[in-house]
This record gives sequence, structure tokens and C-alpha cells, in this order.
Amino acid sequence: MQGLHVAVTGASSGIGAAIVREYAAAGARVTLVARRRELLEPLAALAPHSHIAVADLRDLAAATAWIPAAEQALGPIDILVNNAGVQIIEPSASTDLVAAEAMLTLDLIVPLRLCVAVLPGMLARGRGTIINVASMAALAPTPGMFYYSAAKGGLGAASEALRGELIRSGVHVLTVYPGPVRTDMETAGRARYEPSPAVDNVPVGDPAALARIIRRAAARRKTRVIYPRIYHLARWFPNITAWFTAKFTPPVRP
Repeated sequence: MQGLHVAVTGASSGIGAAIVREYAAAGARVTLVARRRELLEPLAALAPHSHIAVADLRDLAAATAWIPAAEQALGPIDILVNNAGVQIIEPSASTDLVAAEAMLTLDLIVPLRLCVAVLPGMLARGRGTIINVASMAALAPTPGMFYYSAAKGGLGAASEALRGELIRSGVHVLTVYPGPVRTDMETAGRARYEPSPAVDNVPVGDPAALARIIRRAAARRKTRVIYPRIYHLARWFPNITAWFTAKFTPPVRP
């Protein structure tokens, strides 16, 4: 891990910040990509060598523009972590289309662009890792998450396809499917639903634990991470999961 250049999008908070801390503690050189410099600077101080890339990835013109400066500062990107994303939980018929399509851009189009941007260099070197942070919504599409499920389902499928394509290239692809993980986004998402035992008692993970699992899985060239572990049931029993999710997910608040 010592000396690897790890680039993390959505690095300023939540799962992204936990991934930064995990790789920084392992001695990696870290590029932190997000919109708010004031949140990135304390995290950047944790890495022995770091680079801050202030970028609004929702602007497709800027989505990959940070890469040359990052590689000039810290060398070629060895590990790309596509983590940046937002979530919309709304009744589908009343979802704001502008906001929803901006979310689709950030959660799906941007990570695909970044994969394509770093791939030529990784393929030329015969090594590298791409980590795509999807969501359990990709495996268990959830009522109230019409656009979010589409975005994360698309990213998960693309990531799995890319892994198969690159399996003999030396470039590894890890797909991550987090369930509820204790972050501001998870708290806000939970609050969008009417009170219900199904929402109040679901297993919730810890971002630091997830970051540690991701780093170890990438180092061991694992194919996917599903966390918390109980959510592996969604992958092995998709029909039961779909029934349970549709039946017990409460209505979205007005």
C-alpha cells in the first residue's frame, strides 16, 4: 500500500471521508476530490502525501479535468474510488426532473467517464484498481428510490461488466454494494420514510468498518463487497428480497 496513489471522489464526508482515512493510515498518497475545500483540508492533512482537487463533478466538463494535476502531483492513479453521489427519495410522480437528472449524471455518468479516463494509463501499465461504490439499491431496488435505484443499478451492472472485460488485463475492478451505513445521507434518507419497524430496525453499518473492508478487498482482488454482511441475502435470494422490500418499505413522507 505504501506509495500507491489513491483518488477518492466524494471525499469530503461519509463513506468517502472514511476511505480517505483508511488509505491515508495505510501510507497511500491520496487525491481528495469534492466541492468543499474547507472539508477536504483536514482530511488531506492525514495523508503523508496528498492532493486536493476541488471540483463540482455534476459539471461534466469538470468531471475528469482534475486528473492531470493530480497525476502531476502524485504520479499515475493506481486506485480510483468512484464514491461521489447523492440520493433522492421522493414519490416518483412528483420528483423534480432537473434534480433527478442531475443525480443520474453524478451517480452514473460521472463514474463511467472517470473509469474510461483512467483506463488507458492503467492498461498501458498492466495494473490498477477501480472501485465503484454502488448501493444495495442496485440489488434490492427500493420504493421511493426510482431514479437512485436506476443510477446505482446501472453503475453496479457496468462495474461488473467492466470487471469481466478486464479480467486478464492486470486491471482489477471491485464493486461495492453498501446497505445503510451511518452517514448524514443515510440519516436524511431514513427520515424521508414514514415511521415503521422495517425502517427503524434495519441493520446499519459503520463507515470506518466499510472502508477497511474495501481496502482489504481491493488488495486481495475480491470481486465485490456487500456490507453489512446480512445483505448478502439480497444477492442470493433476489426474489424473496424483492417481495420483502416491496411489501414492507413504508410510504415516503409528503
